[in-house]
Formats: sequence, C-alpha cells, structure tokens
Amino acid sequence: MGNLCGKVDKSDGAFDQPGRTLGAGNTRPAPAGAGQQPKTARVPPRVGGPARTLGGSSGGPGSSAAADARERAAAAAEARNAPKTTGKLGAQLAAQKRENHNETLKKASEAEVRRREMDAQASAAAHN
Repeated sequence: MGNLCGKVDKSDGAFDQPGRTLGAGNTRPAPAGAGQQPKTARVPPRVGGPARTLGGSSGGPGSSAAADARERAAAAAEARNAPKTTGKLGAQLAAQKRENHNETLKKASEAEVRRREMDAQASAAAHN
C-alpha cells in the first residue's frame, strides 16, 4: 500500500517520459536472444468427442454408469420434493396446504362468528 499524503519517489524514472498510445510499438529494445514476438495469440487445438462426467468411466452416454447416475439424481429429486410431515404441526400444515380457497374462507368466517359470540357474552356478563 502506498502513502496517500507522501511524496512521489522519482528515483526509478519510470514516469519521467511521456506515455505512448495504443497501437504504438514497444519503445524498449527487445532483450538479447528474443525473437520476433507473435502479434496474435495461438488458439489451442479443438478436442472432439462427447462430454464426459468428471470421475466417470470412459463409456458413452448409454453406459450403465451414466444410467445409474441418472437414477440416483432422480431419486434425490423425489426425496427433496416429498412432503415432510414431522409431528403434529407438520400434519396441520400439510392439511392447511390441501385446503381450497372456499374451505379457508369458511373456517375464517366460523372463527369470526365465535369471536363475536364471546364478545356478546362478555358484555352481557358485565351488565352493559
């Protein structure tokens, strides 16, 4: 990390010369023994063949290892999507999710009626 408020060290002289533009060649002489630098990067050769799974056998897509991997993946997906009812609360949640809209509204209405009846009984007991 540099010092933000310190002085610039000009001992190396790297920034004494003006900059150069893009496309301008290398202004420094090439080191001894270095040949002509290529102007474009080399493209690696294309490797063909079907895609393989890391660590898998060299068999093709119809091999038993690939089929076994697909079966295990399908079983894991089914296990993730299976309903998990654990205990009383889990069972209640699963039952709530199975209810349709009308059943939910009916239950809410019944709860509201019970609340109003209890309020009426409480006000009658208070002799208002």
